[in-house]
Amino acid sequence: MALAIVVVLLVIGTVIFHFSQALGGPWYFTEIATDWGLIDFTINVTFVVTGVAFVILNLFMAWCVYKYRHRPGHKAKYEPENHKLETNLTVITTIGVVAMLAPGLFVWANFVTVPEAAVQYEVLGSQWQWQFRYPGADGQLGAADVSNVTEANPFGINPQDPYGQDDVVVNDPNMHLAVNQPVQALLRSHDVLHNYTVTQFRVKMDMVPGMVSYLWFDPTREGTYDLLCEELCGIGHYVMRGSVTVESQEEFDSWIAEQPTFAETQSIVEPNIAAGQAAYAVCAACHGAQGEGNQQLNSPKLAGQPAWYLERQLKYFKEGVRGGDGDTYGAQMVPMAMTLPDDAAIRNISAYIETFPDEAIPMTVIGDVNNGEDIYDRNCAACHLDDGSGTWYTDAPALAGMSDWYFVTQINNFLAGIRGMHPNDTYGEQMVSMATAMGSLEEINDVAAYINTLQ
Repeated sequence: MALAIVVVLLVIGTVIFHFSQALGGPWYFTEIATDWGLIDFTINVTFVVTGVAFVILNLFMAWCVYKYRHRPGHKAKYEPENHKLETNLTVITTIGVVAMLAPGLFVWANFVTVPEAAVQYEVLGSQWQWQFRYPGADGQLGAADVSNVTEANPFGINPQDPYGQDDVVVNDPNMHLAVNQPVQALLRSHDVLHNYTVTQFRVKMDMVPGMVSYLWFDPTREGTYDLLCEELCGIGHYVMRGSVTVESQEEFDSWIAEQPTFAETQSIVEPNIAAGQAAYAVCAACHGAQGEGNQQLNSPKLAGQPAWYLERQLKYFKEGVRGGDGDTYGAQMVPMAMTLPDDAAIRNISAYIETFPDEAIPMTVIGDVNNGEDIYDRNCAACHLDDGSGTWYTDAPALAGMSDWYFVTQINNFLAGIRGMHPNDTYGEQMVSMATAMGSLEEINDVAAYINTLQ
């Protein structure tokens, strides 16, 4: 009797919860932002069919538990076959399955048929970031292949393909689309399975290495929406986030006009090392003549860091992404970065610093190396590599040879929200989450002590 009551209450509670969410609860569908209302209709049909089946079967089970409960003098009757019952169950089940599957067939037929008016763009997924490519003035994307991927050509665009020269490349996890303009997203992955998902768009598709998959939609509502990877793609899967901004055609045209073309990224003037050396004279007062750093001045070692990382951090200081509230020592870098007038000057000084010899520096942090190695191998090595050398591919700087006290300071800054919380610090945001792998100052010191062994 008690079991029957529990089952009935479970059914009632489930139905109430479902309708409370359907009427505006936080765990129901997000507001749709494309013309894929047919997908919502299909899902609602599935809810109705499975919901009715859930209610009927559970109430029937509760009734059976009550009706045929054990009572003195009653004996169960064995009935091995009941053709009428089996026929009814087969017919009802078939109707339910058809009701669920038939709308999906129409949706799929629509999904694989891309409108002629759809504008193509490319979504590139890699551990653990998003990049985008749009056709240029010729309206056609150039050929691309993983064999062409380099630091200067992360999309792998074929440099010999004339159609690729004017392609607009966005090496940033934030993409833009024009409202009420059908688009077809060509999906590629450089490494492992990823998945392109924006919940408000209702459509999603896996990104498979070695092939190009696709999906299409017509964005109908302006706004900025979260872009997620919904395929488990490694340790950084949960921080592989981006965004999609749907805006007016005029705003979209203005944004895309500011983005570089592939040809422009390939024709950047080589850095002027001599000019970089002259500009570095200001930096040497704190960071040392050879970028060896000075803990007394809270200046970390710069030697050993790649130019692309140094460029990004200098731009962050200039743009206010770093050196904000709470970052006392970072704030000191802001006026220094402002002495570099443009991107060319930043590129020059970064290239000059990259020429410094990566000499070993004194170790100041003591910790449990074995525990530090365990934490590092399970977390940090995925991006910064086993030897701590870092790589442009995952946007991870070198850790081996870094000032250990600076490593400890920055991990604490990430954990405290002093660094990585600015909306434009995409990669810092990932570090805010990854830093939680070190749950205490003691563990941070352990990891720093292990990294010291990688010098």
